[in-house]
Amino acid sequence: MTVQPVRLFGDPVLRARADEVTTFDRELRQLVTDLTDTMHASGGIGMAGPQIGVGLRVFVYDTGDAAGHLVNPSYEVLGAEEQTGPEGCLSIPGLRYDVTRALRVRARGLDSAGAAVEFEAEGLLARCVQHETDHLDGLLYLDRLNAATRKEAMRAVRESEWFTTGKTVMPAAEVAATKAAAAERSS
Repeated sequence: MTVQPVRLFGDPVLRARADEVTTFDRELRQLVTDLTDTMHASGGIGMAGPQIGVGLRVFVYDTGDAAGHLVNPSYEVLGAEEQTGPEGCLSIPGLRYDVTRALRVRARGLDSAGAAVEFEAEGLLARCVQHETDHLDGLLYLDRLNAATRKEAMRAVRESEWFTTGKTVMPAAEVAATKAAAAERSS
């Protein structure tokens, strides 16, 4: 297992647009493995390169129904239907807010060997594709909240233990524990 520390809100790598992948080699395959292992250890369903400090356009996902990775991803919205639901982020542990996203998308990209990948996604997988692609563009789900909710979210970030202690990197197990504690508090 190659679990990596998770970069947290405040780390500049999360706000920079990730670079296109141009070399499909053992290092890229290792990045996909590291992302997958870290995502699972953190209790997430998706993770992008910048979240472990790697500014490359790669993300992994595992929604329970579908798992894989995309290199140099893009997506197109299919139809006008939207979904609004709770969304969280391993880089902003312990917080969840309702976010509106497209209900269906067509995702395109490459796999770690450079072969073309394309699939249609709906519901949770569509949300995941959009969320992780945002990461690669330097956007966080907080950026998609309305002004009042974003203000509330930023206050919660500033009051969080990890933020007040100045952490910008957290071990995956600690991210998972923070996420579990927050879920327990909200139930």
